[in-house]
Amino acid sequence: MIAIIPSGWITWPRRKGSGIQLYCASGMAWLLYQALMALLLGLAAPVLLLTRSSHYLPTLSGRLGKYRAVERQPRLWVHAVSVGEVGVANTLIRALPKTLRLVVTTVTPTGQEVARRTLGDRADVAYFPFDLGFPIRRFFDTFTPTALVIIEGDLWPLVLSHCERRSLPIAVANCRISGRNFRRLRRLRCILRPLFGPVDLFAAQSREDEQRLLYLGVGAEKVQTVGNLKFDTPDPPNLTQLEEQIRELAGSRPILVAGSTMPGEEQLVIEAFKQVGLERATLVIAPRHPERCDEVDQLLTEMGVRSVRRSQLGDRGTVSTEPPSAVLLDTLGELSPLYRLASGAFVGGTLVSTGGHNPLEAARFGVPIAAGPSMENFREIETLLDARKAWRRVLDPTQLASSWLEFLDHPESARAMGAEAAAIVEANRGAVDRTLALLGPLLGDLES
Repeated sequence: MIAIIPSGWITWPRRKGSGIQLYCASGMAWLLYQALMALLLGLAAPVLLLTRSSHYLPTLSGRLGKYRAVERQPRLWVHAVSVGEVGVANTLIRALPKTLRLVVTTVTPTGQEVARRTLGDRADVAYFPFDLGFPIRRFFDTFTPTALVIIEGDLWPLVLSHCERRSLPIAVANCRISGRNFRRLRRLRCILRPLFGPVDLFAAQSREDEQRLLYLGVGAEKVQTVGNLKFDTPDPPNLTQLEEQIRELAGSRPILVAGSTMPGEEQLVIEAFKQVGLERATLVIAPRHPERCDEVDQLLTEMGVRSVRRSQLGDRGTVSTEPPSAVLLDTLGELSPLYRLASGAFVGGTLVSTGGHNPLEAARFGVPIAAGPSMENFREIETLLDARKAWRRVLDPTQLASSWLEFLDHPESARAMGAEAAAIVEANRGAVDRTLALLGPLLGDLES
């Protein structure tokens, strides 16, 4: 059993060779794997740095194992790839004892920024090391992790091997296997054991995720469905000043929020907004990746929509005397609270084939929602909302405009639809308690 004794140490009996050890018993196999990883990184780096240098450059030193000095004490390691997973990690971490020492890792700089802002008071925050020996060893030497909880799923063979050799228990919380990943993984089923073997526990979001894990070869004793932690996300704090500024800009016009939009999607959203009428409503548009805001700002101008960046709202001199029709949200962590203002919302990543983003951020406030067909990343939530007709599904800008006009022209029915979505959120809470109960035998009583 695992136990956290008063000093905070997590202990675990050393497991006999399994998973990766059975498949890659020789050091030569790992050397070949690392050589291949290094080659792939070397080939990809020039392309990535040329196309998205602002996104990847800030991550390199951390991912290569350059970490700031911290007090050498054992920590629970929680890994969250990007912004969405950080939000889930925050929900889980806030339910853990405050005395438990933690290190939280991310892959993306946006995830890192959000983790530092929301969890910096609770945990050390660092970048997840590249799956190479030196960065991984530096990470272990710096942070002394004693157990690993991965949010939703980001499994790397060499990291898992290092955990297993150190007898670290490993759990995947809020585990999700999207349809796209499942189609890819089932073709590799015969070689997946090095990935899944070292993991002690999979806390699945849904029965479908559980069945997919079982099909891929995970033992039934390792998998249990506990629900989706996203339903348990606490309401975000009010951004009183920002909310007042946007209401002032909107005047008597209702506010429409298009959240987490993706490349190729902003043009469709702006077309829909223009069909609604620039004088009829105010649009708040939030690109998923803030580094794309210059691009979206230019697009708004080219399409004849007067806009202001959120970062300029405090500077009266940069705002035209004529009220803008749109606010470009060029900051992180402020989208979710702004759904409170919305008379209608659009879930980004759904009119382009990227799998969609979390509709619960708007649903929790009873906001009427429109979403496109691409929701592969949120099938369970999609099914629940579809079944109760708690949102509108749209295929193009014309249908999005029609849905937004419906929300504005018939506010009572729009509020009723939003209330259905809010009721779904409320009815599906409880995953945090179930996840902690499942992790209990693995992580001990989490008292220190």
